[in-house]
Amino acid sequence: MPEGLQLDLATLRVVVTAAELGSISAASDRLNLAIAAASARISALEESLGLRIFERSSRGVRLTPAGQMLVRRGRELLADADRLSLDLHDHARGLQGHVRLAANTSALVEVMPAHLQHMARAHPLIRIDVEEHGSLDIPLLLLEGRADLGIVHMAHAPHGIALTDCFVDTLVLVVPQGHALAMREAAALADALDEDFISLGDGTALSSRLAAAASVAGRLLKIRMQMRSFDVVCRMVAGGLGVAVLPREAVAPQLASLPIRAVPLTDAWAVRTHRIAVREGVELAPPARTLFDVLAGRAPRPA
Repeated sequence: MPEGLQLDLATLRVVVTAAELGSISAASDRLNLAIAAASARISALEESLGLRIFERSSRGVRLTPAGQMLVRRGRELLADADRLSLDLHDHARGLQGHVRLAANTSALVEVMPAHLQHMARAHPLIRIDVEEHGSLDIPLLLLEGRADLGIVHMAHAPHGIALTDCFVDTLVLVVPQGHALAMREAAALADALDEDFISLGDGTALSSRLAAAASVAGRLLKIRMQMRSFDVVCRMVAGGLGVAVLPREAVAPQLASLPIRAVPLTDAWAVRTHRIAVREGVELAPPARTLFDVLAGRAPRPA
């Protein structure tokens, strides 16, 4: 490190947090620091670098080009430091390491319970931290070092990401019992575009896919409300508030208890391949490789 450079993990965390919140004051609150101390750390770093990290105004702070580079690399360094701390803590407890998995909702509902059960039985000394994220958000988490593995629904790998097939699911149109489409053996999305839709939140691959399919048909999807989970979407449909498109495997448990029907979709995009995402060219640590092999169907299953 160049002589006089005032860069340490604590200062780096202040910079990254201020960049994320757009405010040094908000960053100091989140990090439980006095605002004067947070400002002093940033100013000392700028002086030692001979560069401005932030442009300051009455509305907050904004990163300079140098600051953008610092924050991008800083996130990776902080993630590595946090990972090292957790690994040392796990080692002290006798564990063999841990894996951070970012998965989309479909994966968590449809396949992860069985995979995590297998990991717990076959590899009890590996700790797995699982977070739910939209498929479109997961590549950035991997690139910034905030996740080791991801499960996404996307056909093409973003720059810096490698994809491996994981599982396939099928989308269905969910309608209330008694709806005009409820007795159909199958339907296309175009058949339902006059209806109000109950959807998952923005930023999910499914929401983007539905909007794109409606656009191809020259229509806009009429979103009446957005929910955060499959089961709540099903309950809204059962209440007659609209229709929905969801994975068949996620709807199946609701069919016995709610007055809804799952109508197969004839659209080609209704059959979806979900994929394991990792950083391209980065060798996985042994615990992450173990989970990768399980997700990819390459690990031996217990008898």
